[in-house]
Amino acid sequence: MDRRAAKSLRQRPQRPPAADGGPEVLEFTEVAVPAPQAGEVLVNVGAVALNNTDLWTREGAYGRPDDPKALSGWRGPIDFPRIQGADVAGRVAAVGTSITGGLVGRRVVIDPAIYDTTGPDAHPVGLMGSERDGGYAEYVTAPLERVHDVTESPLTDDQLATLPTAYGTALGMIERGQLRAGETALVTGASGGVGLALVQIARARGAHVLAVSSGSKIDAVRAAGAHDVIDRAGDIPEQVRAVAPEGMGVVLDVVAGELVGEGLPLLREGGRWVIAGALGGYDVAFDVRRLYLHNAQVIGSSMHTPAYFGLLMDLARRAEVQPVVAAAFPLDQAAQAQGELSRREHVGKIVMHP
Repeated sequence: MDRRAAKSLRQRPQRPPAADGGPEVLEFTEVAVPAPQAGEVLVNVGAVALNNTDLWTREGAYGRPDDPKALSGWRGPIDFPRIQGADVAGRVAAVGTSITGGLVGRRVVIDPAIYDTTGPDAHPVGLMGSERDGGYAEYVTAPLERVHDVTESPLTDDQLATLPTAYGTALGMIERGQLRAGETALVTGASGGVGLALVQIARARGAHVLAVSSGSKIDAVRAAGAHDVIDRAGDIPEQVRAVAPEGMGVVLDVVAGELVGEGLPLLREGGRWVIAGALGGYDVAFDVRRLYLHNAQVIGSSMHTPAYFGLLMDLARRAEVQPVVAAAFPLDQAAQAQGELSRREHVGKIVMHP
């Protein structure tokens, strides 16, 4: 690859300057094409998907263990300027030294996680677009072991870009919650990126899927695979009892808040409540007797492991899930795209094209 020719391209990724804040802190600018280091791959971005973590990283909304209201990124302070964007699908443009095997030109998806150790069961402790530069750009680099060849997948680049964070988080929740075929699963926030992924993967696993949604989104959630849809505007526990009086085997929850305390009695004996978000509030209280007297579990789940991401890429190659793309924006409209995401009026995922 001619580095000089590449540098002449309009390298204009989205960068927040040295401050947390609203969409106004996003700056559209030019930077040099990153050079892949030894063991790294340079990817020409075809599509990048948006996630709630983009909003919360930009806002510094994650808090710290010692101060829940402190401005902070996912795992601590963010070094600005930072190119956002965790979810990338594209083609390999160049490789660093020591890499062989004809990867250039292959279509790939990047695992955006930064792990705490090596091995298939490592935990994510950082994220592309947060702890290192991401895919709101024409080019991004990634370690070779995080680049997955999906050239043969029938999914589009837009669909592939939706997978890493949303579907990776969903698969991590389902695996950690040990969802089994024939069990009843309740999915909260079912019209969002992770929620819709949970509905699709749980249905593919053979679960009976109940989903919480509302208004015009209900039909889309049902079309994604939900057997029954619970109206968020009503009494959720009462509706669940009406359609599933035997109780839930697993609750796959990205909302948390008051629903945890209200809904814990809905679990069957040995049931699991898996939490991977706090859209409804992070300050949770529940009757602990409903936990230990029924051998129930409350499980925290943050994204995926390398092994889970490998399973996800197998699903992508076989197109066993069909991601829903709600809207696509050009990269220079990143502020508008994040505004659309924050309004939560869409079903599925929002993507951008460099």
